[in-house]
Amino acid sequence: MAFEDKTIVCRDCGAEFLFTAGEQGFYLEKGLLNEPQRCPTCRANRRRERAGSREMTTVVCAACGAQTSVPFVPRLDRPVYCSDCFEKVRSGVPR
Repeated sequence: MAFEDKTIVCRDCGAEFLFTAGEQGFYLEKGLLNEPQRCPTCRANRRRERAGSREMTTVVCAACGAQTSVPFVPRLDRPVYCSDCFEKVRSGVPR
């Protein structure tokens, strides 16, 4: 399937941006059916906004017992670690 570059108008800022043939192929490969509606700058801004609005959950570290905050709601069947213990667990250093 041959794609051609396509000009799209951003729904947020109204600027025109190019949806390249390569990007179209990537979208198809990933199973994304809709074309992007925002320019790359507005998409990046939205990602930053969503990342900045994460709610933190206070938990007790499963390794050292310290109270810490994590940017997700933990599941009951999985241990949660403070950042120091998480690095130790991830790198394979014994507790």
